[in-house]
Amino acid sequence: MPSPPPRRDGRAVDPTGARSRRSRLVSACGARSLPPGLARCPRNSARRRGAREALSSEGGGVFPVRLRGHWSSRFGLCACARFYTIMDMPSLARPLRKTSRLALMDATTLSGLSLALAVSFASFVAGTAVALLGFASPSRAAEAERCDHFDANKNVFWGDLHIHTAYSMDAYMFDTRLNPGDAYAFAKGETRSIDPLDENGTGTRPVKIGRPLDFAAITDHADAMGGVQLCTTPGSKAYDSPVCQNYRSPFAPANPKEAAEEIVGRVASLNSDPLCGSDWAVCREGLVDAWQDMQRTAARHDDPTSACSFTTFIAYEHTATPELTKIHRNVIFRNEHVIDRPVRYSDEPTALGLWRELDRQCLQGTPGCDVLAIPHNPNLSNGRLFTIEYPEGAGKPEQARLAALRARMEPVVEMMQIKGESECKANPWKVLGADEDCGFEKYRQLHEAPDCEGRTDKGALGGQGCSSRLDYARYALIEGLREADRIGVNPYAFGMIGATDIHTGTPGPTDEWEIETYDSAVPGPGYNLGGLAAVWAEENSRDAIFDALRRREVYATSGSRITVRLFGGWDYPENLCDQADLVDQGYAGGVPMGGDLPARPDGSGAPVFVVSAMQDAGTAEHPGNLLQRVQIVKGWSDPDGTFHQQVVDVAGNRNNGASVDTKTCAVNGPGERQLCTVWTDPDFDPNQRAVYYARVFENPSCRFSTRVCLENPDHGVCDVAAIRKTIQDRAWTSPIWYTP
Repeated sequence: MPSPPPRRDGRAVDPTGARSRRSRLVSACGARSLPPGLARCPRNSARRRGAREALSSEGGGVFPVRLRGHWSSRFGLCACARFYTIMDMPSLARPLRKTSRLALMDATTLSGLSLALAVSFASFVAGTAVALLGFASPSRAAEAERCDHFDANKNVFWGDLHIHTAYSMDAYMFDTRLNPGDAYAFAKGETRSIDPLDENGTGTRPVKIGRPLDFAAITDHADAMGGVQLCTTPGSKAYDSPVCQNYRSPFAPANPKEAAEEIVGRVASLNSDPLCGSDWAVCREGLVDAWQDMQRTAARHDDPTSACSFTTFIAYEHTATPELTKIHRNVIFRNEHVIDRPVRYSDEPTALGLWRELDRQCLQGTPGCDVLAIPHNPNLSNGRLFTIEYPEGAGKPEQARLAALRARMEPVVEMMQIKGESECKANPWKVLGADEDCGFEKYRQLHEAPDCEGRTDKGALGGQGCSSRLDYARYALIEGLREADRIGVNPYAFGMIGATDIHTGTPGPTDEWEIETYDSAVPGPGYNLGGLAAVWAEENSRDAIFDALRRREVYATSGSRITVRLFGGWDYPENLCDQADLVDQGYAGGVPMGGDLPARPDGSGAPVFVVSAMQDAGTAEHPGNLLQRVQIVKGWSDPDGTFHQQVVDVAGNRNNGASVDTKTCAVNGPGERQLCTVWTDPDFDPNQRAVYYARVFENPSCRFSTRVCLENPDHGVCDVAAIRKTIQDRAWTSPIWYTP
């Protein structure tokens, strides 16, 4: 394959290159037939500069709204509009430019009207137009203004969709003082200081990410967020209360079980009547204040220019922790159109309740709102996260409807993060087929967790209870195939991403050499630096990235930035890897990762997959590691409930002789900068559902904990025998499905 052109920031890109930004607004001012006196919103900076003068000449009724360099409104409509009657509204339809948030209202042309009246009227006009026109989402606009580097064949963007700051109840207890704005700034490459804290509560350890991210979402815990806001804001009505004083007291648990119990106890107090009042009004106010601040912060850090350098998402975590079992989900909104406040675990303790409320409040109740939920850490769910359950009395039609709701609301799963990898496990119950690479970065050591053998349990966060095959993404994918055979709908047709779940407000420092951001208070062998989400999108914009998550054209890494493509079809040529238009042919002849294979043509044999991987380029100071091999993982099930897994090395060499010197962390031996292959399933059964994904391995390198010990031999992690000295970073693509 030809070498890819460099990105502007020096990082490796896909050979097709180019990023762009898709418009996120539905415009009232760009209509083909404009009402009298309605000015067309300028689409470039030169035209924007003269907008105020042009608008002012329209008369006393015109009011421009200045939004960080763009003429738009908080409701997704162009705000360079006159006062119009409701009869004018049907003509207000056409796409504009990127979304942003109301930053400054220019009242110079309001002819004596107050600023408050202008804002109220702008909200009325925009909201009425949205309701009349039925705008479902800005991404469905008929036209779009693109980023400078738009590419229809897509480029890979790197991000972190699981980040905690001081707004999260546990992060603050761990001495995190960085807020959402600090977290976004860090992700973009700015320096911030973290714990240990000085006497003023300020961080003393300066940290900076080695390679900035392309996108990020702050996902602070919604539960107790209102109480945290009250207890950490001096002068608030509850700041000096006994509950708040206890919350701010030192947190020093002796073990994971004690830590989990203490966190649960303090969180309960933050939602209690003594703090929140019997009607929860005090804490509701705190939650809304924090939620609105998170929205403003996301708008401020989202790049509004055609450079498209950084994208933010408004988000939060729904933290269901029944009986110390982790059933957590991050809720990600497409754009600035969001619900009034997060749906918390306290509001809706079940997954079905969460999906229904998000559907009611966002998809059905808020014009322009779109949302998805991302489950994470199934490895700590005691079999509960992916156990298929339906309300009592639900027949197959209702079960199929609910399965479709789940698949629609949860198109991806976070299967790699600080608290371990959730791909697969060694020797799971009723799974046939070997995989010697299933011991990677396990949070719970396998000998400590007996197999659930089809049941569920409790206590995983405290190191208790059994471990189920349904605690791992691979077997949930196979469970989805089995359910699809039964009811005709696959509830677990999900893609896979990585994230950090960082609790220091410092997203994305996942390179093994980035030990400065390592949480020195975490000695356990199950912890790692976390993973990343890789997204194939036309551009680095909210719409493009959100759409990629929806269609599952995403993949997970263990922190490295390996570039991987996977396509599946029925007739790819055997020499496709040697052709310059591999990507064009990949899309034209089949589907990318996350897709369903097209119907099998008459006379066709087995499906054909092409996988192409490029090494992480790294940086000048820290070059990336070479690739070792590529695998295809296949899953299917038998009618009796037995799962099958097949792992095939399709490129590279497991025994290539590469090694690492753990005394210096120098890597040795051969490897590949690029690996590409075309593979046809030799055991294909056209009558059997199957799921396929690719797994790509780097050569061995030093684990971050080894680097920590080389710099500080007295560190607590150095005496833990279970901590491995080396690691093989890897990538996991989203699957491709076959349906008979």
